[in-house]
Amino acid sequence: MHPLLKILTRGTEQVISEEELDKLLSSGKKLRIKFGVDPTSANLHLGHALSLLKLKQFQDVGHQVLLVIGDFTASIGDPSGRNTTRPLVPKEQILKNAQTYTEQAFKILDKEQTEIFWNGSWFGRLSAEELLGLGRRVTVNQLLHRQDFHDRFTADQSIFLHELFYPLLQAWDSVMVKADIEIGGRDQLFNMLLGRDFQKEEGQNPQVVITLPILEGLDGSRKMSKSLGNDIGITEPPKEIFGKTMSISDWLMKRWFLVLFGEEVDPHANPMEEKKRLAEKIVTLFYGKEEAIKARTEFERVFSKKELPEEMPEFCFSQKQMPIVELLVAVGAVKSKSEARRLISQGGVSYQGKKVTDVHHSVEIQPDAVLRCGKRFFARINPSS
Repeated sequence: MHPLLKILTRGTEQVISEEELDKLLSSGKKLRIKFGVDPTSANLHLGHALSLLKLKQFQDVGHQVLLVIGDFTASIGDPSGRNTTRPLVPKEQILKNAQTYTEQAFKILDKEQTEIFWNGSWFGRLSAEELLGLGRRVTVNQLLHRQDFHDRFTADQSIFLHELFYPLLQAWDSVMVKADIEIGGRDQLFNMLLGRDFQKEEGQNPQVVITLPILEGLDGSRKMSKSLGNDIGITEPPKEIFGKTMSISDWLMKRWFLVLFGEEVDPHANPMEEKKRLAEKIVTLFYGKEEAIKARTEFERVFSKKELPEEMPEFCFSQKQMPIVELLVAVGAVKSKSEARRLISQGGVSYQGKKVTDVHHSVEIQPDAVLRCGKRFFARINPSS
């Protein structure tokens, strides 16, 4: 057994197969590790970082990462793990999102050991005849054995024809980049195994498939997703990443330690201190140790010592008084007046240290007044000079 096999498979769910991976590692060749991502939103989140961390492990021992940006497949929408069809993302938005993806990925990956591919560069040239040729390689029966398609079919929920092509396109990516290994979430297993089949049909060695656990989002129950609002974006400010991490349950804290860093939490440790240690490690991933320490210090100032943040955005208004609902929207604490009313009713808003509970209340615009919304939003309010 190769000495790196256990290290590189730690924290994974499935490896198909370990014997093949052992042979690849023992071959001494520089391996090509594929990871695909569709730019359906502007930012990567902590769930993506789970795969990036595993890719970085391979880079650290000399292997090459193949980052496949799905500018073509994003226009279809990955149906994996979905019980409904994904909404269509405009092409212009896909391209705009894609521009930010590589910069974010390089917060973790080594740029010199990463090749970037755009699958639109080959699918954009594919003729109708060639596309139908891919379709001849797989039966509808096979596709309906995929758990998400099977569940939707048996529940009489719509499955659109273009969604059935998504696994074929992801599989063909592996042929085009000549992947030795593909890494992805467990919901990608069918697609990655199909990639093995396509490679064998094209005379290539079949890629080893490595699946990783699904990272639960802030709610602790559903997969982390920007669309579900339960994510931590890797470009968010350090103090926001720290604060969001501190909001998770003790159970989820233990889960994240295990999945992200391969660590077991001491059952006798103080949960609050362990959560701070986790938050610090996550911030360090994206911003370095110094920024992580600053974020921890700021959190302890505000939440443990009940002090105000050292820095907060400042807003000036010409009015002498302003309805609290309008003020919350104006400073960007909430996106809508209905959200503002909900937070006020829940007791999540204070002005000058006093909780505001009346949604019709108006506040005086005073010098250096402090508005707080929820646990982490603070703003300094001043009259216009």
